[in-house]
Amino acid sequence: MSEQYVLETRNLVKEFKGFVAVDDVNLKVQKGHIHALIGPNGAGKTTVFNLLTKFLIPTRGQILFKDQDITTMKSAAIARQGIVRSFQISAVFPHMTALENIRVALQTFEGTSFSFWKSGNSLHKLNQRCMELLDAVGLAEFANTTTVELAYGRKRALELATTLAMEPEILLLDEPTQGMGSEDVDRVVELVRKAAAGRTVLMVEHNLSVVSKLCDRITVLAQGAVLTEGDYAAVSADPRVREVYMGSDGSGERGTTADSEQSEAAQ
Repeated sequence: MSEQYVLETRNLVKEFKGFVAVDDVNLKVQKGHIHALIGPNGAGKTTVFNLLTKFLIPTRGQILFKDQDITTMKSAAIARQGIVRSFQISAVFPHMTALENIRVALQTFEGTSFSFWKSGNSLHKLNQRCMELLDAVGLAEFANTTTVELAYGRKRALELATTLAMEPEILLLDEPTQGMGSEDVDRVVELVRKAAAGRTVLMVEHNLSVVSKLCDRITVLAQGAVLTEGDYAAVSADPRVREVYMGSDGSGERGTTADSEQSEAAQ
């Protein structure tokens, strides 16, 4: 693998009782890029994410991170390597404050999350870093707000801050703008752009406007296989993509809003 690629899959296959969900996928994610994985429902996008982060085990094929074969690693080991993932559904603690959510993530990263015998005051040393992360996602003023009281877009921003607390080398974002209105989408686009500084991002995203604004490279999946790959101009002009993803008339109406598609959780 060339040094320019931080993450690669080789002939990746995932079968479920005879059904091929991921079919011979060869994916190369270049260091420093924002790379999108798009396609219609059932194309295999979330399954690929689950394979990369070891929530699923490949039937065949290899996954490499910085030239190291990580195919058999467990999910916790993957995170320690620097591959950190967000989920379609916000994964923050609803009855903790925004600051406390970040502090839990920092404790996990530092390996002190099970130091129950220590005074809670000892955790205050982490507060400065918590505030830096909250400020980075525009949530500094909500540091002491219980998460359940935050608007949906701010909850997703908080989730991004908790993933950044893990200091990822590559950040995997699963539908970061799902279910958001246009104002929240614009905010998240800017947050992802800021989060991408100095790191690599691989994202599943249905909102083609977001993809066009953010992504350096796009891989299109259809029926579990790679249909095509390129920059936004090349991919959006491909008649095969227009057919399977944006509709046969090429208008793109089915793929331009985050809430126009349902999640692939069934995968």
